[in-house]
Amino acid sequence: MNIEQARFNMIEQQIRPWEVLDQDVLNLLAIVKRENFVPAAYRNIACADLEVPLPGGERMLAPKIEARILQELAVHKGETVLEIGTGSGYMAALLAHRGRSVTTVEISPELADFANRNLSANGVTNVEVVVGDGALGWDQDAPYGVICVSGGLPVMPQKFLEQLKIGGRIAAFVGGAPVAKAQIITRVDEKQFRVSDVFETLVAPLKNAVHPPLFRF
Repeated sequence: MNIEQARFNMIEQQIRPWEVLDQDVLNLLAIVKRENFVPAAYRNIACADLEVPLPGGERMLAPKIEARILQELAVHKGETVLEIGTGSGYMAALLAHRGRSVTTVEISPELADFANRNLSANGVTNVEVVVGDGALGWDQDAPYGVICVSGGLPVMPQKFLEQLKIGGRIAAFVGGAPVAKAQIITRVDEKQFRVSDVFETLVAPLKNAVHPPLFRF
């Protein structure tokens, strides 16, 4: 298989049509080799328009979704980043190339180890992988300039908002079936937040994610 042709097709046929036009983001997708962050059995489909299976029954987000989120977050070089849901470590690697440092929290020790090995093998040194439950964010080192939630949130917990710097952004998939919204939430000041709906999709919720209260009659 010609992986470079597959990568070119991923960028030109999947990602550009999803309104990812930031050339720095497109260049980064060519630099960070997605096939190096998937299980060996799935290297040939690493650049396909699908959610690649990961250890423990988890799945990577599709390439176009990761790229669009990366573009909309517009991470700056001096910013500290929190990611919830490490998965394979690929999104953390992308974020690390744009920000100062990344703390990424993964509830599965097996996946955290997989991600750590991938990041190390690809020379990514400014990412710390932490085993823990990030369903309410991660207080350590808060506030953050950027928070990227790589799993679904049926509702947005207040704790995430409190862990964001003024001017900082959260990317999250908020809502539930049949469809959720990919949102960028910007902290305007101590009390105000601006919410931008970017696209609709459906992403598996984080383990232990907060759910809205059930109605009782």
